[in-house]
Amino acid sequence: MFKVLITDSIRDSGLRALYEHPLFTVDKQIGLPHSELVAIIKNYDALIVRSQTEVTGEVIRQADRLQVIARAGVGVDNIDVNAATKKGIIVINAPGGNTISATEHTLAMLLAVARNIPQAHRLTTEGEWNRGAFQGVELYRKTIGIIGMGKIGTEVAKRAKSFGMEILGFDPYFTEERAAKLGIKKATLDEIAEGSDFITLHTPLTSATKNLIGEAFLQKVKPGVRFINCARGGIIDEDALVKAVEDGRVAGAALDVFQTEPPANKGLLGNPRIIMTPHLGASTVEAQEKVAEEVSGEIVEILEKKIVRNAVNMPQITNESLQNLQPYLRLGEQMGQLVIQLLNDAPDKVEIDYYGDLIKEDTDLVSRSMIKGLLAHHLGDSVNLVNVLHLLNEQGVPHTIRKNTKNKGFANYIEVTAHHGQNSACIGATVLNGYGERIVKINQYRIDVKPERHLLFVNHHDMPGMIGKVGALLGNHQINIGTMQVGRTDIGGDAIMVLTLDKPIDQNVLKGLTAIEGLKEAQLLEAK
Repeated sequence: MFKVLITDSIRDSGLRALYEHPLFTVDKQIGLPHSELVAIIKNYDALIVRSQTEVTGEVIRQADRLQVIARAGVGVDNIDVNAATKKGIIVINAPGGNTISATEHTLAMLLAVARNIPQAHRLTTEGEWNRGAFQGVELYRKTIGIIGMGKIGTEVAKRAKSFGMEILGFDPYFTEERAAKLGIKKATLDEIAEGSDFITLHTPLTSATKNLIGEAFLQKVKPGVRFINCARGGIIDEDALVKAVEDGRVAGAALDVFQTEPPANKGLLGNPRIIMTPHLGASTVEAQEKVAEEVSGEIVEILEKKIVRNAVNMPQITNESLQNLQPYLRLGEQMGQLVIQLLNDAPDKVEIDYYGDLIKEDTDLVSRSMIKGLLAHHLGDSVNLVNVLHLLNEQGVPHTIRKNTKNKGFANYIEVTAHHGQNSACIGATVLNGYGERIVKINQYRIDVKPERHLLFVNHHDMPGMIGKVGALLGNHQINIGTMQVGRTDIGGDAIMVLTLDKPIDQNVLKGLTAIEGLKEAQLLEAK
């Protein structure tokens, strides 16, 4: 018998797969204190939570029998995933269960901000009848810009068409072919800013999307634009939005998510043209039932059939394989992170090559780590080692994995190349005995650098004094250099410089570097 513990409120109608299965017993203890959870978790094979229960490292350390932790929803911030991974516990979620609910809430917020519905309701219930104060705008023949054309963005587009709206869609992986199939226009961020009457956000929160809607974007918008954000707090710079609303550049906004929750920004709370709801995107009867169905069905599959679909942590591999590949897993993810930053665009093709003794190993996990690092730049925390190939295929990006017998000068060597049209970026790396992970190739240049958190990549003309000028400028900005490596193809030709830095540098430093005569490009790369 498998024992399942449920500690948050979850609809029983979505748990039929567990209740009706002869091998499962379900124990519901809603609102269980943390100390009691720690005390009893050793008796269960699976744990189902929503957002209230904190599944801490202390809980997981006592969970000697536990095989699955399930989050009946998307986010797993309340689960110590690293501790679960180390313990060999699979963490799953329900990524698709709230798609329709989040879509419909977006449309509700769109209508509310267009017609001032919450403001009119409030004044009317207070006894004031003032029709003239709440003149709205029609959606018909207006343009809506959708930033993020994943599942929810796509569903919003389909419904916005029924209002007779013109639709602009942006996503790093959005193709002209997919846009044509949906009957909408593929657009750039600038085109959305300049041409949209409404802008709705449906991207994950990543380093690339944090404060995406900030002062620079808001300076470009069409006067009178209205924003909707039911995706993630932090995509909008709240202070910049408040200022734009007060200045009249932005006519209004409807927000379901915030930088801090509950929201603490006084400019938001006190502005009558900004509508707010308390993170209700997935708060429907149907969504909660769907996520319960998803996780309960998958718990049965994992415990009974050993099939995993939506794990957010590392898939199971043998101890022997893990020992052999462990140094390459972190290196692979860092290679993916670096190559996508070098490409500076969403790839339309990915190639991975293995050489040396690695061709004898099952390197699937290393390949997945590489692609995870690459995709996470645009897709955020939704990417994991289980779903990474599915997501790559979903974005329409072909990938090729080759195992080559040719000697590259190292006992083991990996190369990843990402392409976008005629442009490409390449990272080659190895693990050296006694020295650990090393990046030994960037594009066509030979190099030897450890993949640290902050790397400065400089493309320059090979000429005397260049190293000194770069070092002096960084020193003037109190930026300490850990190591510096240079690579070139020909004397006096193009060359690169890679520096490890103790802290990140800002745009002012990068502008100062590119102002140096003979220095063509300076880019901060981050390998987490």
